[in-house]
Amino acid sequence: MSSDPEGSTAAPNFIRDIIDRDLKAGKYERIITRFPPEPNGYLHIGHAKSICLNFGIAEDYNGYCNLRFDDTNPEKEDQEYIDAIREDVRWLGYQWHSNPSASDYFDQLYDYAVQLIRKGLAFVDTQSPEQIREQRGTLTEPGRNSPYRDRSIEENLDLFERMKAGEFADGEHCLRARIDMASPNINLRDPVIYRIRHATHHATGDKWCIYPMYDFTHCLSDAIEGITHSLCTLEFEDHRPLYDWFLDQLETPCHPQQIEFARLQLEYTLTSKRKLNQLVREGIVDGWDDPRMPTLSGMRRRGFTPESIRHFSDVIGVTKKDSTIQMGVLENSLRDDLNERAERRMAVLDPLKVTIINYPEDREEIFEGKNHPQKPEFGTREIPFSRELYIERDDFMEDAPRKFFRLAPGREVRLRFAYYITCTKVIKNDAGEVIELLCEYDPESRGGSTPDGRKVKGTIHWVSARHARRATVRVYDRLFNIKDPGRAKDVHDALNPDSLRTYDNARIEPAIPAERQPLAFQFERLGYFIADTHSTQEQPIFNRTMSLRDSWAKIEKQQA
Repeated sequence: MSSDPEGSTAAPNFIRDIIDRDLKAGKYERIITRFPPEPNGYLHIGHAKSICLNFGIAEDYNGYCNLRFDDTNPEKEDQEYIDAIREDVRWLGYQWHSNPSASDYFDQLYDYAVQLIRKGLAFVDTQSPEQIREQRGTLTEPGRNSPYRDRSIEENLDLFERMKAGEFADGEHCLRARIDMASPNINLRDPVIYRIRHATHHATGDKWCIYPMYDFTHCLSDAIEGITHSLCTLEFEDHRPLYDWFLDQLETPCHPQQIEFARLQLEYTLTSKRKLNQLVREGIVDGWDDPRMPTLSGMRRRGFTPESIRHFSDVIGVTKKDSTIQMGVLENSLRDDLNERAERRMAVLDPLKVTIINYPEDREEIFEGKNHPQKPEFGTREIPFSRELYIERDDFMEDAPRKFFRLAPGREVRLRFAYYITCTKVIKNDAGEVIELLCEYDPESRGGSTPDGRKVKGTIHWVSARHARRATVRVYDRLFNIKDPGRAKDVHDALNPDSLRTYDNARIEPAIPAERQPLAFQFERLGYFIADTHSTQEQPIFNRTMSLRDSWAKIEKQQA
């Protein structure tokens, strides 16, 4: 447990250790963090780790966290993504202290750039981007100075002002920091900090035609907001000297501390926005919120709970070393959550008709079904029963092996909550397909027991044909069938051909609402299912959130 935040349940980690030491030393009065996504796409499960970390630390230390949009690339950003990001953060259960954008600071950032020019620490370069890249050097060779590096302060100020005024075309000039072209850290080799972009910005319109680069914007935005600990993933570790350099050279309100942690790498998951966008663009998935997508909107539509994702983030922890997390860890977090909180219902995905020939045609019964077998406080529901039922087609086998404990000719099974039935006749169509089973029931077995005390090994679920509603049920599985789909040369080669199976003729018991509910139901023996966002009373649609067991564990064991 972390020693400082009273009542925290979070596991200790190196970031909390740093914060504890800082607070003990009196370095900060309040911990302030931020989550700074670029609004150029939808958030995915990898972002969830950062969200939970930044907001969670702020909560535990009685501080606060800002949601800041890094909107410095006007061609790629859109209000749609801003709205989606806000919804995702709220859905995970967090509330930001303030919701600024980098664009809110464009005037201040421009003034900071002018400060650098006046100090002789920035210059306007007139080379092309290609020439700048050529002169940057390599990991083993130093870079070369730009021929414009020694322009006078006056000339640089004039050119930068004219860049802002829109006198030049895109790429004609840029502003670079004047640091050290021989630095072993390539990020310090006179990085570009402003470039010309004649593009309409979603928030500032056409006010600006020059836009700051990420490395310049990020650290200064942190300082303006008074961020104490700027938490980012390991790929920014080599950028930290530049982060600190800007803050050291400029008169900022504070100097935040950048700390890097390992990003989330999850098996069978792709988080490249470019490749995910390809799947959306080609219609391979049903948009960014397709339930197979690793986006938070897709996971929400599929029925993931925010509690399960927050628990998953706690379980995987925070480290400085990259590692790949097994998909089963995420899936089991969801299973554990839903097993505790999901009410039980019965549904049949691939219905096979059963007629109980010795049950009166005009008779109906109501059975009382527990909504949760271990939680009596969840109450009960009414389950109607009649002469004609539907069972899963897989629960019948005409030529069954000895250890098949479901329905077969001459064999007896227990109907969940109801009676024992025995199959007496199989009806087939002209193609030889089984279309109906004729069965007899034991009236003395109501509720699952008989006076003679006999037992049956098989219990199957069912729905009353007279009372059930027809529904479309989509059974989702992992979108990719290889552990590291990012390594595939073609994303199509990594796709799981069985990631979606659709049952258009499913039947559900009447106690299952067609409208979207906050929590998935457990369809007994089948998995957890939730009404889709497009489900209606007239056309119920359900998505499988998760199977009851990890079927992939067996597959992986066979492949090993």
